[in-house]
Amino acid sequence: MQILSINSGRPETITIGQRVATTGIFKTPIAGQVHVSTQGLVGDTIADTAHHGGIDQAVYLYSAEDYAWWEAKLQRPIPFGTFGENLTLSSFGPQPLRAGDRIAINAVLLEVTFPRIPCSTLAARMSDATFVQQFIQARRPGAYTRVLSTGDLQVNDPVTMEYASPGFPTLTELSDLWHDRDRHPDLLRKGLNAPIAERFKAIFQQWLERGSTPSDSVAHED
Repeated sequence: MQILSINSGRPETITIGQRVATTGIFKTPIAGQVHVSTQGLVGDTIADTAHHGGIDQAVYLYSAEDYAWWEAKLQRPIPFGTFGENLTLSSFGPQPLRAGDRIAINAVLLEVTFPRIPCSTLAARMSDATFVQQFIQARRPGAYTRVLSTGDLQVNDPVTMEYASPGFPTLTELSDLWHDRDRHPDLLRKGLNAPIAERFKAIFQQWLERGSTPSDSVAHED
């Protein structure tokens, strides 16, 4: 496993339905060495800080294997960075990613915290109003991570996985749980016992206590 692309973005405008917003989703590959801080890639843009970024969503990862799947489905080439990921890895390895998995790259140590929850920004980026539902159904969400150790990265750096407890939920389980209208309490507790992002942990706790439906607490994500 290795880094195939490091992607960064500058603020750009995007039309989402009837509104125009500023976004950092338009990421393109960059050359040379990049520093990773606890807030993410230095120089990258996070436009909507209310819903994106922060220490629990500092670095977003996607894999070349997932890109190949999307290219086959959409019947067109898709450049790395299109999904807004900071790092495109050659693979996520033989096991499904789960909360708590750790990814070591040089001195950098990342910890998986949650899957990507798509919204209308991604649909607008893909110029397809149906893409949110396609992304959910594909069950290839990529991984948000927190930065446990900072450092420098560059393309072709080797990647090592440190797998978490098999008792922690996989990212596909967490994604399904987020979008399901009938959330089983045991699955919510499984998520709460894992090192998921704190903002999602708070929502899971609310759902567990209130038995809420998705419309009650679902936050805007992308």
